[in-house]
Formats: sequence, structure tokens, C-alpha cells
Amino acid sequence: MLDDDTVSRAVDRVLAQRLNDLRSRTGLPVVFGGSTRSAPDGQQLTINRLAGTLGDSLRLLSVITGRGLGGAAMARKVPCRVSDYASTTGITHDYDHVVVEHERLTSILAYPLLVHGTVRGVLYGAVREDAPIGDVAVRNAGVVAATIARDVTALLDRHPVPATATPRWAGELGAGALEELAALARSTADPELRARLRRIHEGLAGPAGQPPRPAEGPSLSPREVEALRLVAVGSTNAEIADGLGISVPTVKAYLHSAMRKLDVHNRGRAVVVAREAGLL
Repeated sequence: MLDDDTVSRAVDRVLAQRLNDLRSRTGLPVVFGGSTRSAPDGQQLTINRLAGTLGDSLRLLSVITGRGLGGAAMARKVPCRVSDYASTTGITHDYDHVVVEHERLTSILAYPLLVHGTVRGVLYGAVREDAPIGDVAVRNAGVVAATIARDVTALLDRHPVPATATPRWAGELGAGALEELAALARSTADPELRARLRRIHEGLAGPAGQPPRPAEGPSLSPREVEALRLVAVGSTNAEIADGLGISVPTVKAYLHSAMRKLDVHNRGRAVVVAREAGLL
């Protein structure tokens, strides 16, 4: 797995490029966001990208999982919105001194950025007048979030994997390659070489000498997960295609594949089952 710093830097870089997209697509005058890192009690978001704010009071604000609106979005892995931040009872109010007193924000949307199923950042959109944030703005924020996740993945794929990361080829070795390595260790007459090959085998497969078994239950590809996340916020196939940079037929293929894996017959049920399985 890539370390937090590597992913966080990638998210911050892409977010800086896409923040204005969030503002123009949603029509929300105030937008901000940042990346997350692991913390003792979950994750910690650091807000470091701002547009339309009155000042810098939000910059470098740290948001902990479960605290405030962004923390709720991080914990639930779904977009969260409120129409009157100051009075809502569904969130904690740890950050009122900045959000309400300094920035005078009323309706706020927090949209989690998920990369391979893990929250790696949060996008915010907000207004200062007495007006709710509508469903269209939420869907369009979802399109931007999916685009950012795609760009982050592409950015990480273009750079060498840090030493702490899991090698990409590890998942591709398979039982056959491990068995071949074990057979080679058994067949060699050189005891030193045999011991070295066995250590390599155990390092790849584990002390039991067996490759890791796949997790139980259905599994979805990253693209299938991204498509279902956009379905969950009401995006059409055309909006999903636009957000992911693919064609509508490809979107349909991803959704059909996801429904087949989840053993369901419609998009809505696929979202429900995927959430129950912890895939969204």
C-alpha cells in the first residue's frame, strides 16, 4: 500500500488543479478541501486548498474522522450536506469558530475523495445566503470527485512505488509462480541456494508457504466502484461518463459487470449491496 505522504501529495497536487472545476460545476461560491493522513482515531484531514473564502482561517484546519461535517463524510464515506450549519444537530460543532464566525457559511456540502475505496481527501462547497445546496450540485461535486480520484490514480501510476508500498507484481505472481519457485528450491542440490529460495518464497507467500487467499465476498474493480459511487448520488450514465473520462457504453459495461458480481438486477440495488459489503 502506498504511504500516506505519497498519496496525500498527489491528492493536494490534483486538488489544486481541479478546485476551480468544483466551483464552476456546482455553482457554489465557496469551495475548499484537502488530503487526509492516518491518525490514531481514524484519519485527519488538513484543509489547504481554498477559493472564495473571506480569509485564511480555514487554511491548515485539521478535521478528525467523525468530527464536524467533513469528519462525518470521512466516517460514512458518502457526501454529507447541511442547510444551516450553525443549528444542525446531526454533526459536532468543533469548528464553528471558523466556519460560522469567521467565514459566515450556512449551507455546506462535504464530499469524500475516495481512491481505491479509501478516503484520501474531502471536497467542500458552501454558500453564505439562506439557501440549501441542491441535488444537482451534489451530483456535479461527485463528477469532480471522481475526476480527481482518476487523476490521482494516474499520477501515482506514473511514479515509482516507494519501498514501503506493496509491489504491483505481488498480486500477479499467483499460485503457479509460487509453486514453481518452491519446486526450484526443492530441486536444487546447493543447500545455500535452496535456503535462499525458501526464504524468498516465504517472504512472498507467508510462512505457511501458501499465497494469500482472496477476501470472501464480492469484489469490484476501482472503475466499477467509481461508477457506483456516482450512481449513488443520482448521476446519469452520461454524467458518469463525463466524470470518469470514458464513453457511455463503457459506463454501462462497468455497471453491468458490477451488478453481475453483486448478483442484482438494477443500479439502485447494486449500490445498496455494495455498501452492505463495505465496497462503497
